Amino acid sequence: MTDPQLRLHPDKSAFTAAIAGDVAAIIAAAIDARGQSLVAFPGGSTPRPVFERLCDTPLPWDKVTILPTDERIVEPGHMLSNAAALSTSLAPVGATIVPLVTRVAGDADAGNEADIRVQSLAWPLDLVWLGMGTDGHTASIFAGPDLANALDAPDGRHIVAVRPGELPAEAPVSRVTLTARSIRAAQSILLSITGVRKRELIEAALADGADSPLPIGQVLAGATNPVTIHWCPE
Repeated sequence: MTDPQLRLHPDKSAFTAAIAGDVAAIIAAAIDARGQSLVAFPGGSTPRPVFERLCDTPLPWDKVTILPTDERIVEPGHMLSNAAALSTSLAPVGATIVPLVTRVAGDADAGNEADIRVQSLAWPLDLVWLGMGTDGHTASIFAGPDLANALDAPDGRHIVAVRPGELPAEAPVSRVTLTARSIRAAQSILLSITGVRKRELIEAALADGADSPLPIGQVLAGATNPVTIHWCPE
C-alpha cells in the first residue's frame, strides 16, 4: 500500500476548501494532459458543500465526466439516487453525469447493466473520491455476502451488485458499486471523513492493512497510487 497522506483540518470550512482544491487540481491536470477527465464522486451529505465550491471553480466542465462511486437500485430521480444528487449539483455547470442505474432490476441484472454502461469510458479514473461509514464500508463495499465479489472482481469488471449484510435503515435497498480493483487503479484516491470515531477507524484500518476486518482497510491496502485522507471534527 502507498503511504496515505492524512490531512487534518480544524473545521468544516477548511475541510471543504481543501477537498475542493484537490479535486479541482486533479481534474485540471487530467484535462491538460488528455483533454478530458473521468472522476467518481460519492453520495451522502458530506460532499454537497464541496460540490457548491466546485461549481464556482472555473474549470472546463464540458470535458468532465462524473459517475457515482456507488448507487442504490432505485428509479432514476429517486430521492435515494446518488446520480440524481450529482446531476442536481454539477450538471448545471456542464459536467456529464453517468448514471449507474437506469431502472429497478434484480441485483445481478443491475450490476451487469451498470458495468456494461461504463465500459466505454476512458478508464482508469483520474480520481475516485470516497467516503466511509461508521461500519468501515466505502462506496458500497460492505461487509456481507457480496464483499468478496467487490474485492476480487476480475480485471476489466468495473461495477458489481452488492447487498449489505445488514441493510442501512436510511437506505434499505441493494446497491451497485465500483469494484476494489477499479478504485485502486484510479490515478488518485481521496477519502473524506469527519468525527473522532471515523478517524479512529481509518487509523486502525491503515495500521492493519490487508488484514483489516474493515472493507476500507482491505480496499486501500491494494492501492499503489496516491491516497489523500481529509478529516475534520463533526
